[in-house]
Amino acid sequence: MPAAPSPAVAAVARLAELPGVPEQVEAAREACTRLRWHQALRRRIPEAAAESRVRGALASAELEGATMPLDAVRDVMRGAATWSESPDPVERVVRGVVGATAESEHVRGLVVSAPLQALARLHTVAAAGLVPDDALGRPRLEGEGCAELADLGPAPSAGSVSERLREVGAVLLALPGLPVVVAAALVHAELARVRPFVRGNAVVARALDRAVVQAGGLDPTGVAVTEAGHGAGGSAPYVGALAAYGRGDVAGVGLWISHCCTAVRAAAAEGEAVADAVLAGRLS
Repeated sequence: MPAAPSPAVAAVARLAELPGVPEQVEAAREACTRLRWHQALRRRIPEAAAESRVRGALASAELEGATMPLDAVRDVMRGAATWSESPDPVERVVRGVVGATAESEHVRGLVVSAPLQALARLHTVAAAGLVPDDALGRPRLEGEGCAELADLGPAPSAGSVSERLREVGAVLLALPGLPVVVAAALVHAELARVRPFVRGNAVVARALDRAVVQAGGLDPTGVAVTEAGHGAGGSAPYVGALAAYGRGDVAGVGLWISHCCTAVRAAAAEGEAVADAVLAGRLS
């Protein structure tokens, strides 16, 4: 007799059947399919995917309240420029976001095979220079709190983190058989709600979201700008939808799922803009 699915995996299946969700999931899938058939992606996927990561890093940094010129982020990510030797607080945040967004490309295979290792790698680059080295890549310990995402309420105690991360890992291991948009939404929200790390949780959640959308086959090209999708309306709707999820009621969870489906459509649209720019040779 096959083992029963984990609670989180079963929750993904239930969430996918909420009223209106199947239609929104299908709309998100169709948007990504249109992107996949863009003329520029016949031969220039690597170039378009690289630009997607640039724009994704910028959007994720803006959701952290850190801004930097697009050309500057692009130059750093393509190796044409380096970070300053004495970065200010904004640059430290942007540096971590850029690192996590770039690392998402390298952990996409781990997402469905060793998800907790993928999380550790993303956090190691996301929080470098922001937390002590011995706090990189590991969950919070007893006595360690997290002051991030205060609008979601206090972070759960460190003692509950390991079990919640195991459930996140179970969803990712089951990803091939799950609706990708809903699975990505649940994983993203759980990381934001649990805040397993001392710092860098939302950055890691968005970088993992990007990797999940790719690893699950929704956007295998990596050109959809998932971070821009989440930030399309600014930080308030994004954080508000996460807070609604944290209430745990059907309406709140449904609001977050709806936000994520809308975000995927916006991400695909931004991906099409990236592909258009690549085709025209005018990235800047």
